[in-house]
Amino acid sequence: MRKKVIVSVINDLVTDQRVNKVCHTLLSMNCDVLLVGRKMSNSPKLENREYAVHRMKLMFEKGPLFYAEFNLRLFFFLIFKKADMLISNDLDTLLPNYLVKKIKKIPLVYDSHEYFTEVPELVNRKRIQAIWKFIERRLFPKLIDTITVNDSIADLYYNDYGTRPFVVRNIPRRSHSFKTATRKSLGLPDDNSIIILQGSGINVQRGAEELVEAMQFVDDTILLIIGGGDVIPLLKDMVDELGLKDKVIFKPRLPYEQMMQYTAVADLGLTLDKPTNLNYKFSLPNKLFDYIQAGIPVLSSVLPEIEKIILKYHVGDFITDHNPRNISDKINHMLKNQALMMKWKKNCSFAAEKLTWENEEKILKEIYSKYV
Repeated sequence: MRKKVIVSVINDLVTDQRVNKVCHTLLSMNCDVLLVGRKMSNSPKLENREYAVHRMKLMFEKGPLFYAEFNLRLFFFLIFKKADMLISNDLDTLLPNYLVKKIKKIPLVYDSHEYFTEVPELVNRKRIQAIWKFIERRLFPKLIDTITVNDSIADLYYNDYGTRPFVVRNIPRRSHSFKTATRKSLGLPDDNSIIILQGSGINVQRGAEELVEAMQFVDDTILLIIGGGDVIPLLKDMVDELGLKDKVIFKPRLPYEQMMQYTAVADLGLTLDKPTNLNYKFSLPNKLFDYIQAGIPVLSSVLPEIEKIILKYHVGDFITDHNPRNISDKINHMLKNQALMMKWKKNCSFAAEKLTWENEEKILKEIYSKYV
């Protein structure tokens, strides 16, 4: 008999590739999977999935009332649904999952995608941060199966609670194919270099503002920004004020396969987070692995987890600071050094064979197989 697994996450599911991959891993283990998230007023339509999906429409879309409503709704949803295992993604879904686990006596696996209590949205809001830290302190030490996305964050949890989560990095499937496209078919110019910044969290303190400013000094190059985040409106204002409309192109959040068509025709991928909080300092962003899978070299800020990947596989270079002039100098230098670019691209192909979800999911299957 097929085991039923309910996976919950607080986002609208459209661009969360980690939970999508987790659900497919569960399908490969012959499980019935239900993924629960939310639907916002501006959420794109969700493409058909091979597993069941439920997106809750809420009265509130942000702030404390949103989190309270989501957690309450999720609790009642879970309590009345049959399940053989629960998977909670991030701290903002953990409390209802934990309560249902205790009441119904079913196993719970907790997957922390980031060091949640140190995200920039909380570090300057001490009262709200204290609430989330209280929840984490009460629940995390009681959990049996915990997972996170890299070694640095696993070490932080070990230092906090004396238990070290398993590490499953958020890496694309090697077997995941996306339709190839041409620049022309995507409405992009053929006669310029293209650099790309992509992601669903293009927010403050992630280097995007300095990157746009740097485009004043980058030669014969288009910057393509794909995704969403709280800094996007500011970036658009900067493009207008600096007269960069011919050099910066914005695209909204796109389904993964469509986004990767743009990634694959770029020359250089950027990830420029600043170490202004522990969550950013120890981040290992999805975009890094997307760039590698697409075969394009990477320009990154010097952050420990990203640095390990780039240096190990020799797939790119680093900025030394976030001065726009220095960023532009590095971009110009990389794009003009064709021999080095070709070497990095070749190394990306090698790295893409090693850095695959197929390798990462072996750890998940070991954990899940105890229960399903």
